[in-house]
Amino acid sequence: MIEIHPNLFVGDEADASVALKEGDWYIIHACKEPFHRQALGYSGRAVPKNHPEYLIARRDARLVLNLVDVPDPAYIAKEIMDAAVEAIAENISQKKVLVHCNQGMSRSPTIALLYFLKHTKELNTSSLVDIVESFKVKYPAYNPAGGVAGFVERYWQDYLGQAH
Repeated sequence: MIEIHPNLFVGDEADASVALKEGDWYIIHACKEPFHRQALGYSGRAVPKNHPEYLIARRDARLVLNLVDVPDPAYIAKEIMDAAVEAIAENISQKKVLVHCNQGMSRSPTIALLYFLKHTKELNTSSLVDIVESFKVKYPAYNPAGGVAGFVERYWQDYLGQAH
């Protein structure tokens, strides 16, 4: 787990276990397996699409996302990414926030990158290439899969928020 901004950490599944044991964190589980499945208690391939928590489940100090590292950005719901970015913004002043996925390389750092775009002036926003390069200074392990990379390519300008 790496602190990339005061109170904002990016990590992997093992880091989530540590934070859950410590108990004083706000955790964003940016992975369907095993966290979304456990939170909703479903078996089989997926929870039914008409389930009220199909995309996002809120549990105490946790946001649990039905987010899979797919190659096609069409399967990355903007609603999920927006909710995660806002959850960071809402919690970061009160406690440590961990955004994690299974390996800590794609989904979770992408959510952190989007948070930086919307709520800070810490990245070079001249172009998408500059954004990624300046984010990799903070989080060198950033290696987005096709779906989240395509999502950022499609929506990065939408996240240039109040701070810019």
